[in-house]
Amino acid sequence: MNIFMTLAAAGSGGAGGSTGMIIMMVALFGAMYFFTIRPQKKQQKREQELRDNTQVGDEITTIGGICGKVVAIKDDTVTIETGSDRTKIKFKKFAIGTNITANEKMAAEREAAKATAQSKKEKKTKDSVDDRPKDE
Repeated sequence: MNIFMTLAAAGSGGAGGSTGMIIMMVALFGAMYFFTIRPQKKQQKREQELRDNTQVGDEITTIGGICGKVVAIKDDTVTIETGSDRTKIKFKKFAIGTNITANEKMAAEREAAKATAQSKKEKKTKDSVDDRPKDE
């Protein structure tokens, strides 16, 4: 806050102050863009990809908290089956909150990648141990 007061005091001195204020406004807008607008757009893009990649058979949770299995997808609607009595409910695609099947698949892929990286690391370590000269 002291920076703002210093710039405001300097701004009352003449033409040099208006340049400082313009720079300050540009910096403020830049910070606002990088801390609020950009992350929000990234989040919206991820959510749209989630909705577009939903397939029949996926387990989903709606933004209202209803869990079910996708049984049909039409243009902008999704029909899910919930409960043991197989009740079918129709929702708009924007109501999909999470795709449990996709999340589980991504988690399994991450675990497989970790295991592969770990095995490569262990192999390198074993190879480096084998390359050491043996004491006679």
